[in-house]
Amino acid sequence: MPGLPEVTFIDAIDALVSQDQEWVPSAPEHSLYLRPFMIATHPDLNFAKPSPSCLFIVIAAPSAGYFTGPVRPVSVWLCQDFSRAAPGGTGAAKTGGNYAGAMAGQLQAAEHGCEQVVWLDALEHRWVEELSGMNLFFVYGSGADTRIMTPALTGSLLPGITRDTLLTLARDLGIRAEEGRISVDHWRAECLSGAMTEVFACGTAAMIAPIGMVCGPGGSWTVGGGRPGPLALRLRHHLLGIQFGHIPDPHGWIHPVMPRDEFAELIEP
Repeated sequence: MPGLPEVTFIDAIDALVSQDQEWVPSAPEHSLYLRPFMIATHPDLNFAKPSPSCLFIVIAAPSAGYFTGPVRPVSVWLCQDFSRAAPGGTGAAKTGGNYAGAMAGQLQAAEHGCEQVVWLDALEHRWVEELSGMNLFFVYGSGADTRIMTPALTGSLLPGITRDTLLTLARDLGIRAEEGRISVDHWRAECLSGAMTEVFACGTAAMIAPIGMVCGPGGSWTVGGGRPGPLALRLRHHLLGIQFGHIPDPHGWIHPVMPRDEFAELIEP
């Protein structure tokens, strides 16, 4: 599919939000969830070639917070029977096929009483990549010695915008933030030794989801006493503060949307 010009992308969101501004929720941590997407439109049953035409669409829906009540940790299942993506595939793209192929792992997680799936590398099923449709962060140490690490982009996991945002915010707050790789064995050993103090996932809808329990074919273990960690909560509070305008935005991430009347005057001939 062709790349969409950034100005077209922003204009489409501006137009929709300006029209639907009365649907923007006012309750704390509620939002108007925006989902831009693109589909092929060429009427051809020959699936062996890309479509020469596509349709870009933006939809919006009022959305409550991902969590109801206080932030709580989730339990995760280490999937070693299936692979979400492999190098050279579509793992680094936000495609519907990635989610369809991951459903077998999600069903397996549910069978073991877990809420989400941790996906490992497709070759060895040893290296941690991501959580369902979210990126993962591992926290070491505490206080002034705290540092965070997220799996490096290999071409088979999503370069999530929330992932990139948290790497930036952590450094803004004086926290060492890096990209690397971690094995399942290392994850378990570091949690048991106390060297790893928190683990959390991040994504557009959940923002930050602390992980409290890890389960897999080789056993289970808790992370940080099974409670949300202070760094995850601090980063979540800071990001929410920027998104809702309570904390200054030093990076120009906030994009004001033009009021509907002014937008209508702009586009009318």
